Amino acid sequence: SESSNLADVRHIILVLSGKGGVGKSTISTEIALALRHAGKKVGILDVDLCGPSIPRMLNAHNKDVHQCDSGWVPVFVDQEMSISLMSVGFLLERPDDAVVWRGPKKNALIKQFVNDVVWGELDFLIVDTPPGTSDEHISTMDALRPFHPMGAVLVTTPQAVSIGDVRRELTFCKKMSLPVIGIVENMSGFVCPHCTECTNIFSKGGGEELAKHAGVPFLGCVPLDPSLTQSLEDGKDFLQEFPKSSTYASITSIAQQILDKAANSSS
Repeated sequence: SESSNLADVRHIILVLSGKGGVGKSTISTEIALALRHAGKKVGILDVDLCGPSIPRMLNAHNKDVHQCDSGWVPVFVDQEMSISLMSVGFLLERPDDAVVWRGPKKNALIKQFVNDVVWGELDFLIVDTPPGTSDEHISTMDALRPFHPMGAVLVTTPQAVSIGDVRRELTFCKKMSLPVIGIVENMSGFVCPHCTECTNIFSKGGGEELAKHAGVPFLGCVPLDPSLTQSLEDGKDFLQEFPKSSTYASITSIAQQILDKAANSSS
């Protein structure tokens, strides 16, 4: 039955942005890792059908999805089975295959992803969405609505162009009556690997400004950090490798705010 596979998932979070290339998959992955470090059991549902990058970021791209009586078994990323992952990336014959599908087929797969993955007990399910406010988002929301998602984390980069796109995403959340957990400004300055000084390559503070304007929480800034990029390329846990970095502090703080909100919403 539809209700059963998500029945034991406590909190569902969607990661959204108005445009591509702002680092939704990076933020989804790091939030998942940070929640795991806080002792939570986490699932990631990667519904970015054309750019399924999370399997690689978690070094799980060589694994297979198996079926069981109640649906698809997600791929466990670690020995302790604290992070599980479902992605269209696992269903492609070859990693270079493109997903060339029309809307209805994509929407059917999203529905199947939401209903037929056997997550078991999870504290958090993080849903990494494609860019924009397309019909894939609407399908995702329609499929998740019965399970009352906790809300959306919106990812922007500091430039005005990106922020305009996120503004549309806020409208989408309002239309879909999806609460906004907050805004993350990604690529907020560049951390020099030699002197660790942070330089604003784009501009600064757009995400915070937008949050103030829209009356939603600002969760924080994540800088462009070469060691974070490298960790994601290698499928390593950045938080384990660079606990002293300012990037670590910002990701942990974002996760902490999500944990606080979750604690308040379930009390």
